[in-house]
Amino acid sequence: MLELRDVSVARGGVPVLERVSLSLGAGEALVLRGPNGAGKTTLLRAVAGLQPVESGEIMGAEEVAYAGHADGLKPTLSVAENLSFWARVFGQDGIEAALSGFDLETLVDRPAGQLSAGQKRRLGLARLMVTGRRVWVLDEPTVSLDTASVARFADAVRAHLAGGGAALMATHIDLGLDSAVLDVSRFRAEPRVAASDEAFL
Repeated sequence: MLELRDVSVARGGVPVLERVSLSLGAGEALVLRGPNGAGKTTLLRAVAGLQPVESGEIMGAEEVAYAGHADGLKPTLSVAENLSFWARVFGQDGIEAALSGFDLETLVDRPAGQLSAGQKRRLGLARLMVTGRRVWVLDEPTVSLDTASVARFADAVRAHLAGGGAALMATHIDLGLDSAVLDVSRFRAEPRVAASDEAFL
């Protein structure tokens, strides 16, 4: 469903991770771990097609739906209008499951710009459910969520996996999922040392 073969990524032209290989099949989840700045976000953005890889191959990217640090909402549109917009973008219809899955039914007519931080995050994550994509790629998805909302999110991921989907995520929160863990620190790139010409020393 998703496979990375010897993928190397850089941030601002500086190598971050080298030769990352992983694979995800139907019903599988993989959690990326590592210290801040280790390259988790850079790798996830590359998987989502938001930045090029330095080398290697990513297969299955056409199945990816990405939820990053930004919620991707249009503030003047209502909750329902935001979800309907994203459903149309991905050629889907029906937003009821997304509304109920993230407890947004009472907020359907409220403009996204008037939502609290946690409500915006729930709406941003609910977008995943209207994409029809089988691979969810998630970067710190529980930021701004309270305990009940974290549980709802975990339930949504669990249901996605049970339906044959897959999830690749960076999170420090234990979501209670049956997921494998990959520490990206083992793929940390060696710093490149610029060559010097001793004739000019």
